[in-house]
Amino acid sequence: MYALLIVAGFGALAYYNMHIRDDEFANISRRVGDRIGKLWDIAHQGMRENRFLRAEKALLTILKIDEKNAAAYNRLGILYAKQKEYRDAIDCFEIASSIEPTASSLHNLGLIYYETENYEKAAVAFEQAIKLEDNLAARHLAYAKVQDKLGNNKLMFQELERAAKLEPTKETFTLLLHTYKEHGMLKEARRIAERLKRLKRSPKARARRILRPRRVVV
Repeated sequence: MYALLIVAGFGALAYYNMHIRDDEFANISRRVGDRIGKLWDIAHQGMRENRFLRAEKALLTILKIDEKNAAAYNRLGILYAKQKEYRDAIDCFEIASSIEPTASSLHNLGLIYYETENYEKAAVAFEQAIKLEDNLAARHLAYAKVQDKLGNNKLMFQELERAAKLEPTKETFTLLLHTYKEHGMLKEARRIAERLKRLKRSPKARARRILRPRRVVV
């Protein structure tokens, strides 16, 4: 009986200590969360005010605390891209995409590859971004742009048509019209010109900006 009481006592102590540790971990987690939140505020403010060194330090500190924070890598990539430090930007976007492949990080990676004239890799990144999120005209326009560089005219026009379908605006139709004309495709150009006229005549027609992906860097 005495032995059972001892076992029960140790069990109760272990249970009590377990709750103490849980509470301690919860407090630590809250403190870490608060610190990361403050660092994000510093990073955002630094980006807005073009205080890049301040923003970079805040983001790097976040990554010291949470080395798999894809959002921090993505934001750091944007920061480097703004400073035309493209090699570092590519590294950040590649890491972000490997941790958590999002349409935004892949699109940004494609933009940097395009900017550095690595069109094959840019095409792959844009294609992956579209697979994750294909309802933004700007993604298809970017993909069309790189296909133009690669000489894939058929795919380029498919993407331009897709962009115009998603965003039937004066801007998308005008871009498509000029591209058809540049390639001597007059029949297709006339078709788009007619659609552009109907759009202008429509009483409901109004200027709309093309929806842009978040965190576009160039």
